[in-house]
Amino acid sequence: MSFINLSQNYSFYALPLAWFLSFAPGVYSKSLAGKNYDLASPRGLIENVLKDEKLDKPTKNKILRCEAAAANGAETLNLFVASVIAANYAGVPVETINKLTGLYLATRVAYNVTYIFLQENPSFAPVRTIVWNVGVVSWVTLFVKAGNRL
Repeated sequence: MSFINLSQNYSFYALPLAWFLSFAPGVYSKSLAGKNYDLASPRGLIENVLKDEKLDKPTKNKILRCEAAAANGAETLNLFVASVIAANYAGVPVETINKLTGLYLATRVAYNVTYIFLQENPSFAPVRTIVWNVGVVSWVTLFVKAGNRL
């Protein structure tokens, strides 16, 4: 017996969750940056962080990785959203959509954790790449399954 009833369509709930997972690293970076984040000029954050001589290098690097993780999430979000809409429109089985959207969300969590907290160790770079690729495969699969049904 499954903990979650996969025959009920949860895919549209995944969309705001995916947005949140894209947005959260940016919020974390701003909290780490402190006074370097200027609400009046938010795009100057990276420049301000790099100039700040009081911030230690590991903190600077973590802020930069947070910003990169947020940008990466935003870059794939629109394709994920479109794939969910296409799969629903085409009548892809709900269980399949749920599993693939769940996989995408899981990869976003794993990507954020791996990139933000584990990248100080370069041996984790391939893990981040693998996790990102699995996420891409999840939404590409939704598009392919939608296309196959139309």
